[in-house]
Amino acid sequence: MTTPLYNQQQQTTLLQLAHASVKHGLSHGQALPVNPVDFEPRLQETGAAFVTLEKRGELRGCIGSVEAYRPLVEDVAENAWNAASRDPRFGPVTLPEYPQLHFEISILTRPVPLQFTSESDLKQQIVPDRDGLIIKAGYRRGLFLPSVWELLPDIDMFMAHLKQKAGLSANYWSGDLQVARFYSFAFSDDG
Repeated sequence: MTTPLYNQQQQTTLLQLAHASVKHGLSHGQALPVNPVDFEPRLQETGAAFVTLEKRGELRGCIGSVEAYRPLVEDVAENAWNAASRDPRFGPVTLPEYPQLHFEISILTRPVPLQFTSESDLKQQIVPDRDGLIIKAGYRRGLFLPSVWELLPDIDMFMAHLKQKAGLSANYWSGDLQVARFYSFAFSDDG
């Protein structure tokens, strides 16, 4: 596995940036503008991150980038604010809610397409508790971070919910289904 590793100081910097971006957004209606050169070189590298917000143990927002296309610090700042303000499953976070938010950042590796001949073949290739998955069928797409295995530890349940997230039926199967695997390096306010 080629999971990128970030030291404790880098993790703290990214978490502080995510917090600052949401707080800035609550006052200014947009993500905190960042200049990548203000950060150490490792954090200036192109990166893809998801920012997950929870409130009292419940999901409150989760938005991210599937593929790296901008400096990691910009990606984290934008996705933190987007998780707080643009997740279609929730209304925007309010200023009184901000102190109750718990932040988690997941930095993703590049997705790798899986080759399979049947749903059974696909399930045999998936490694629970490690693999994040992206499924596509036509214009429909769904993504689950590896952390979702904590909620859906059974492969059949995991796949059924992922299909539903993509707007497909839980038992959908077709030869045009595309699946890609990725890994993530996740860290949160808990350390």
